[in-house]
Amino acid sequence: MRLRSFSPRIYIGCILGLCLALLLYACQTPQPQSTVPPQTPQAVEQPLPPETAAIVKSAGGDLYNPERGDVRLVVISDLNSVYGSTDYDPEVDKGIALLPFWKPDMVVCSGDMVAGQSPTLSQAQIKAMWAAFDQHVAAPLRRAKLPYGFTLGNHDASSAMGVKGNFLFQQERDLASAYWNEPGHDPGVKFIDKFEFPFYYTFEYKDIFFMAWDGSSSHIPKEKLDWVEKSLSSPQAKAAKMRILLSHLPLYAVAVGRNQPGDVIENADEMRKMLERHNVHTYISGHHHSYYPGHRGKLQLLHMGILGSGPRPLIDAKIRPWKALTVMDINFKSPELTTYTTYDIRTLKVIKNEQLPRFLAGHNGIILRRDVEYKNLTAEEVSFCEKRLGKKFCAMS
Repeated sequence: MRLRSFSPRIYIGCILGLCLALLLYACQTPQPQSTVPPQTPQAVEQPLPPETAAIVKSAGGDLYNPERGDVRLVVISDLNSVYGSTDYDPEVDKGIALLPFWKPDMVVCSGDMVAGQSPTLSQAQIKAMWAAFDQHVAAPLRRAKLPYGFTLGNHDASSAMGVKGNFLFQQERDLASAYWNEPGHDPGVKFIDKFEFPFYYTFEYKDIFFMAWDGSSSHIPKEKLDWVEKSLSSPQAKAAKMRILLSHLPLYAVAVGRNQPGDVIENADEMRKMLERHNVHTYISGHHHSYYPGHRGKLQLLHMGILGSGPRPLIDAKIRPWKALTVMDINFKSPELTTYTTYDIRTLKVIKNEQLPRFLAGHNGIILRRDVEYKNLTAEEVSFCEKRLGKKFCAMS
């Protein structure tokens, strides 16, 4: 009898205990968080370095910045001053300081980074020149983590040969090679083939195949041209969306004082046709110290302006020479593929195509401004070229 009267009490107590336990568990269990993702803060535009901002302000606050392409290069050339100099013209420092404004993916140079090509220079002087280049140009690029693709110029490591078949400036070539093969001076490019770096090599960047050859004199030996052909036939070159060649000497003459054999690559038409056969799009050169965006046949010819000493006038042009650098934007879906924005580095004004001659008739062949086709030349323009050069050098084939 006592068991029957006691059972309901036990039952009710168990129920109350279970409810209390459930209540305590609910209070101690963390509540689920909201499934709405937190707002991602937008990227904050980094302010320009003070030196860059000051230069931009000096341009009146309206320094033109073109629309970016898929890849942006800043192209510079001919940085050197007088023989043996370890200082640079202010335009060199100005161009390097402006890089944060343009935010390039890479900087490329078509040669003459130091002021050599003099037999009187000692080893110590040559090393001092490369140390000065490192201070003014290479080290700032490394700090900014900007890859630097380059070719060597005649004032860096001339390939001029003596009558005995020896390099006349062997010491300068040895010291240039030593500088660039020092691990601390790695230019930061993605090499494909270092072959004879820094004289002949290939590298790539975002589907662009770059080749640098030793255009520090007019002659490129046959065995080196064999390497050029092999490299341009490689799977990497063929798979690229664009191919660019860096040379110091151009194929065709564009400037007063450089309109002569020895200041252009030998056998220009044969060289051009070889590059066209391998679908090289753009040939970037320096040495003539004068900006001219040209083309001949299917090959685009970017003749670079100068940042260092000694700008030269274009052939037959009635305009003053500029110190200039070029921002090259590459748009893979564009028929033109490249857009140039070239600045007079002193005034920071953009140099327009319309300011330049429609064509140039240098000693070894006509080249056209990149926005002019041969069929658009007037009869008078064709006649002018043919009277100077003959029909062979005025044809565009």
